[in-house]
Amino acid sequence: MMRTLTLLLAAMIGAASFARAEPTLAETPRRIVSFNLCADQLVLALADPGQIAGLSPYAADPTLSVVADKARAFPRLDWQAESTLALAPDLVLVGPNDRSATRRMLAKQGVRVVEVDLVSDLDAARRQIEELAGLVGHPERAAGLAGAFDAARGRLEAVRDTRARTALVVERGGYTQGPASLAAALAAQAGFVPPPNAPSGYGGFLPMERLLTLRPDVLFLKDPPSRPDDQGALYLTHPALLALYPRTRRIELPTRYSMCGGPALIAALDYLAAALPRLKAD
Repeated sequence: MMRTLTLLLAAMIGAASFARAEPTLAETPRRIVSFNLCADQLVLALADPGQIAGLSPYAADPTLSVVADKARAFPRLDWQAESTLALAPDLVLVGPNDRSATRRMLAKQGVRVVEVDLVSDLDAARRQIEELAGLVGHPERAAGLAGAFDAARGRLEAVRDTRARTALVVERGGYTQGPASLAAALAAQAGFVPPPNAPSGYGGFLPMERLLTLRPDVLFLKDPPSRPDDQGALYLTHPALLALYPRTRRIELPTRYSMCGGPALIAALDYLAAALPRLKAD
């Protein structure tokens, strides 16, 4: 009798364990939709192609995405919840500021909506790879992408500037990114620090006169235009700026390299590793 009860109890424990495991298996998404540029790139790197039901409208834009060619093979969304529901997703990825009304409608329809955070430093970007790999049901793939990230970080570390020089990341119109931004984190990884009294936090606008007064050793110019075709371009093509910062004192940083973690950040690290020797030769 005791043996029978023991066997019955073992069977019940086993059945309970299986019941607890079943929802975990069921949560592996089969139809993933991404509303977010950064999530697009992580999904393309970590999910199976057959899992991807749709990507954001920006996914195939080569000025914004480092995996634009790969993204063209998948449907791209408009911004309406109805068209998203037509794709029958079981997981929708959104950014912190993506359309709140659409998110609420999807949630009301029982669709799992997960927010993908913006990353502003390299360690957070590495953690995000692991989180997204688990979320799409392939935690084992985190090691490959994280390994590529670590390798690219090491390549930049090997050529980083050791002269304690200062640098600022400047966009059109004079917006200057502060130390809390991903672009500034890349500059720091390359060995640069902001000059004293530079914008703090995520950044802010700098008048040309103040930029020239701060006089950083190097400028990272985001997507600098070749001609002063508008007011924003006029700042980055100003004769005073170009005279003080010839090619040996500036890095032209494409926007797609400093918006997202994952594949974009790996490309950014290698881009800077290739650009630094030119600055070091100055």
